[in-house]
Amino acid sequence: MCLLFETIKVKDGNFYNLHYHSERMNNSRRILFNSKDYIYLQTLLVVPENCGSGVFKCRVEYSQDINKIEFLPYEIRKIETLQLIIDNEIDYKFKFTDRSRFEELKKQTKVSDILIIKNGYITDTSFSNIVFFDGKNWITPSTSLLEGTKRKELLQKGIILEKEIHQDDLKKFTKAKLINAMLDMEDSEEINISRIIY
Repeated sequence: MCLLFETIKVKDGNFYNLHYHSERMNNSRRILFNSKDYIYLQTLLVVPENCGSGVFKCRVEYSQDINKIEFLPYEIRKIETLQLIIDNEIDYKFKFTDRSRFEELKKQTKVSDILIIKNGYITDTSFSNIVFFDGKNWITPSTSLLEGTKRKELLQKGIILEKEIHQDDLKKFTKAKLINAMLDMEDSEEINISRIIY
């Protein structure tokens, strides 16, 4: 049985973007398992007393049903350099717990993380979506591997834009930021475009 998961931000006792996580989880359950019911994370999850202050990640593991819920301390990963890695076969439309493909790709480099190229186009890092600054707007690749919840929120709010970004287009940008459910735009450190290497 394939297992999937959602990672949900909990800050000072409050969950973030639960409706986006519920939507993605139930969409995955419907497509992969033909599940007819809808699980509302908003009514299911409760913050433990010892997680009422600071930032934690709530990890919800599921298939047809929820298998496990855990709360873990969170620290932002420091990413200084990204290396472009080509993988034209990678497919991560669903947030599976099996991330062995990413681990294999990361073994090809010694820098902070990888930025995956598929069929010539920028996708994601091993753990996040990415946005690039062109001097005016923050732009995220339309060819992302996974539709992240933070990415979806920022697109819907008009904070970022979406378009195809070919690997040759990188020189058009000045800097990048990584975003995911745990990492907001304001918390993400800027990565100078020169720190994205081939």
